[in-house]
Amino acid sequence: MKRQQKDSISAGRRHTVGLRSGGTVIAVGDNKYGQCDVNDWHNIVAVTAGSVHMAINTGNAHTVGLRSDGTATAVGWNDNGQCEVNDWRSIVAVAAGWRFTIGLKSDGTLVTVGRNNEGQCNVIDWYDIKSVAAGDWHTIGLKSDGTVIAAGNNSKGQCDVSGWRNVIAIDAGYLHTVSLAADSTVTAVGDNKLAQCKVSDWQDVLAIAAGSRHTVGLQSNGKVVATGWNEYGQCNVAEWSDIVAIAAGCSHTIGLKSDGTVVAAGDNRYGQCNVSDWHKIKLLDNQ
Repeated sequence: MKRQQKDSISAGRRHTVGLRSGGTVIAVGDNKYGQCDVNDWHNIVAVTAGSVHMAINTGNAHTVGLRSDGTATAVGWNDNGQCEVNDWRSIVAVAAGWRFTIGLKSDGTLVTVGRNNEGQCNVIDWYDIKSVAAGDWHTIGLKSDGTVIAAGNNSKGQCDVSGWRNVIAIDAGYLHTVSLAADSTVTAVGDNKLAQCKVSDWQDVLAIAAGSRHTVGLQSNGKVVATGWNEYGQCNVAEWSDIVAIAAGCSHTIGLKSDGTVVAAGDNRYGQCNVSDWHKIKLLDNQ
């Protein structure tokens, strides 16, 4: 399995992004800062939507795309320079947090732009990284030996990952971090006030996604499980089937089906769940 299932669908605070099989991108939802202005993107192989921040009542967010030539592009809110990725090269994965962006290079090192007030961009000395995830104020890296490293805000213990082993996938939410182990079990640390870290009983999981205060898991039978904050119904995914990828935003959840169509649950006040007419969303080779 690839690093995460956020390559072809991604959910931000108030918007959703999808990668089509032809390398173009589609987006719906809040576009106050131009975070959905992706219609002219081409040759894209991965997308990520930044900001699942809970503590602000604004739509500030950005969207990042990885091109097939290893370069990156970004649109949206750029007050902290989080969209200044045009000079990046040899990038194999991207992750977008709140006001910052991380790029994983082919040599296993990282590049960063944007806010670093909490130390979330203090990753320049990391090496042998195979996957990266960005929370709101923290960054998580998965190393090739299955261990995990973290930087940034640790107010709720969301960076307490040094003891994790045999990890194959990671994701980061607002104040919590989630990992998937090789035995298909899930572990989470950090804020658990709304039960977003209650995943220890999950079994047979193939992919994980961390929203602001909820966590989602994709099982091998194509079903989806979720726990945590559910004020907008973002955890009402039990009836979904034939799902091959998942993404979690601030208060909504997205599922990609095997036929390339998309389903959504949760907050739709900005149209971020208006994905029922999407089709030909890219199915990764490993899905």
